[in-house]
Amino acid sequence: MCAWETKVTNMREMNNIKLGFDCIGVSVTFFCYDGSGRFVMAQRGPNCRDEHHRWCIGSGGVELGEGIWDAVHREVLEEYGAPAKQITSLGFRDVHRDDGSHWVSFDFAVHVDGNAVINAEPEKLLDVGWFTFETMPANLHSQLQVFFTRYASLLKDYI
Repeated sequence: MCAWETKVTNMREMNNIKLGFDCIGVSVTFFCYDGSGRFVMAQRGPNCRDEHHRWCIGSGGVELGEGIWDAVHREVLEEYGAPAKQITSLGFRDVHRDDGSHWVSFDFAVHVDGNAVINAEPEKLLDVGWFTFETMPANLHSQLQVFFTRYASLLKDYI
């Protein structure tokens, strides 16, 4: 952990700041695809912040002092253990969730090597798998349909 990450962590602990509730949270959401018609999804475990046992595409918070593009690179590696081959910006969403939280999400399509993807966060993710729109699991993250609807025409170019 670098100095500014330690500082941010200490500030959050001292001030009990809860991102998305006490201030707007900033996140990146990424649709990782392998170029052969599949995309990766993860099942959230009990150590995730919320939506336990639901399936989602990747996402994560942007840290103080970190660039959006750097956050995508970091989060893809943290969750799936695979470096991004190509990252394309899809847009952004102003996310107001049912739990009362407010996030701004910067959304991306990320090409990864399908053979390199693993569950790199087993303490948070119960499972990781490859899917198509026809084979997606049930019990999806509450924001996933919003993401797919918003970017439907763009996502066809990546799978």
